Amino acid sequence: MPIVRFRLLLALALSLGVHASLLALGKIQTPRPLAAPEPLQLVIAPVQEPPPRVAPPPAEPQAHAARPRPAIPTPPVAAEPERTPLPDSAPPAPGKTPATMQLAATYTLKNSKRYRYNWGQQVRSMMGTAVAGERQGLVRFRVKIAPDGTLAKADVLWSTSNVVEKLALQAIRAMPPLPPTPTGKPLVFEKTIAFLPFETGWPPIYKYDCLPDPPSFRNRFAWSGASPQRTAHADREDAAPADGAAAECPDPGPDSIEAEEKDMERQFKEWGAARLNGAD
Repeated sequence: MPIVRFRLLLALALSLGVHASLLALGKIQTPRPLAAPEPLQLVIAPVQEPPPRVAPPPAEPQAHAARPRPAIPTPPVAAEPERTPLPDSAPPAPGKTPATMQLAATYTLKNSKRYRYNWGQQVRSMMGTAVAGERQGLVRFRVKIAPDGTLAKADVLWSTSNVVEKLALQAIRAMPPLPPTPTGKPLVFEKTIAFLPFETGWPPIYKYDCLPDPPSFRNRFAWSGASPQRTAHADREDAAPADGAAAECPDPGPDSIEAEEKDMERQFKEWGAARLNGAD
């Protein structure tokens, strides 16, 4: 009996220990319930409008005593003197010097360059004195001179003044007889007559007339399909000067200082840095 009772007590003690341990583990592992969040309460306070601004009363203008301003003496304006246009006498006529016309009548280079220049100078000399103002301008002619030196045709291409055009035509009709043309053939050229103060024409340069003309541009790849094709060798033969060209070239003589000055001015205008960079 005592053995059975002891076993029952032992089993009861073990059972109670197991249950007690399970209860303790359950309390440790089970998380506590989260506390319920408190509800958010929004309190809207009434907005108080600012009191209206009251503009301050305008300040009363203070009476100032009017001070007399000192009189400023105005100097008398001097009347500008009338500007008289500056006249420029006509250049001397080449026909008055027989040596000049004789040299021009024998100069065949560059389409009778001396002959053409002397013809223009003769016309300008017979037009008279140029005065700055309405009686100035430019006129360009297309001229044809017969082999004996008589004028065959003179057509006006354009002009900037009717007065200048009329004076130039009168001078051409009244020109003295000219020597025969240098080549013995009709001479056709275009010439601009400048009826301007301090403008005596553009004296040409003769020292480069014996040099061959630069070859004109020709696209050797362009072909119409019908004309005969030219080879590069043929183009070089046409551009090469003749063997006797240097021997036949006449002595042009020294150029004038005015011609050298105008030539340098032309080169500066054509090749100057301002023109190449696009500036006016």
